[in-house]
Amino acid sequence: MIKRLVVVIAFAVACGRAAAAQSPIDSSLAAFIAGIRAVDNHTHVNTTVPRDSEFDALPLDGLLPSPTPVRLRPDNPELIGAYHALYSYPYVDLSAPHLAELRATIERVQRERGTSFPEWVLDKSGIDVMLANRIAMGPGVAPPRFRWVSYVDALMLPLSTAAERVATPDYRALYPLEDRLLGRYLTDLRVARLPATLDGYLRTVVTPTLERQKQNGCVAVKFEAAYLRALDFDDASIAAARQTYARYVAGGAPPHAAYKTLQDFLFRYIARDSGRLGMSVHIHSFEGGGGFYKVAGSDPFLLEPSFNDSTLRGTNFVIVHGGGIYAAHAGAMLSKPNVYLDMSAMTLVYSAASLAPMLRSWLEQYPEKVLFGTDAFGAWDVQAWLGTMTARQALGIALTAMMRDGDITRARAQELATMVMRTNAGKLYDLHLP
Repeated sequence: MIKRLVVVIAFAVACGRAAAAQSPIDSSLAAFIAGIRAVDNHTHVNTTVPRDSEFDALPLDGLLPSPTPVRLRPDNPELIGAYHALYSYPYVDLSAPHLAELRATIERVQRERGTSFPEWVLDKSGIDVMLANRIAMGPGVAPPRFRWVSYVDALMLPLSTAAERVATPDYRALYPLEDRLLGRYLTDLRVARLPATLDGYLRTVVTPTLERQKQNGCVAVKFEAAYLRALDFDDASIAAARQTYARYVAGGAPPHAAYKTLQDFLFRYIARDSGRLGMSVHIHSFEGGGGFYKVAGSDPFLLEPSFNDSTLRGTNFVIVHGGGIYAAHAGAMLSKPNVYLDMSAMTLVYSAASLAPMLRSWLEQYPEKVLFGTDAFGAWDVQAWLGTMTARQALGIALTAMMRDGDITRARAQELATMVMRTNAGKLYDLHLP
């Protein structure tokens, strides 16, 4: 009860600030939203293993420096609220001595909580279940509170990526990480070398890896492909894919066009097989990061041919990060019966006032397809709290406006809030939520 009260009070304070400066939030609706135990659709949560490095298949710390959005900068004053809610930070500034004291407090709490620290963070943030995008799970992040989302881009890249890397400095840093992950998957399967044929690769590497991930608790698989290429996965010929694979599996780097055809074929095969196994497919769609990231390549409209593939209708897709600046395009894709989206990253990069109109547009059309998410990473504890508070505030702004305009009743507003923050994800992943 005390933990829930902390969340309610913090959210009420945030809503009070929003009411003064932006669109008003109905106070009783704000209290209702604050009490919803959320399901976070997308994070990169850390285990309690020191220097955990398996929170992302493509960590961006190896890229050349590029600008950081304001809300993710360490001097963001909104962080004071997170520090206070999580660690009873008593100050109203972010001075060096006070932050040093905070770091000591965080280390003490982590030490005292041990492997229960991640669940403690969830309780503090009002989160019931958190989906963990990780190479593998580990101490402190286990079901039922944490559910695994694996990475599968590496399965799409069985041949040399040497020619692909030269396009940008980002590619030179990121493609080797996928090579390493594919090597790990081969080791896990005790496969000494890649099969000579594409059919053999599908049969002995791709499908067994997906089945192994499902057996180990995966509820979804994740493509970070927009960091490596555009999301235009065409309906590729299996004959052409077989030819490229057979020619280059023993060595050499395939030309870009030929490799794209193979990747396109493998993307759809992986998506189809994931659906067969009951795992959703998450696809990154946002404007970053990295200084050479190709934003236009992450437009959800590029995915429409895949979404329209009748052989993929047994697979549920989630546009992760809601498309970012392409939020309207992501919303348009919700007309496909097997496509969903979440607001992760948007809850960290955008203000609640900026996010609220996007939420309203989605909720006015396909409310059962919209999922809450934070994209908490790095200092994931603080970001989980900040992202959750932003989502609750933005949802309050959007639903209050819909109530004020006579579009929905208060009862419907509460129902929509519960759907977005909890039950939509519960149904999608069959979480058996109480």
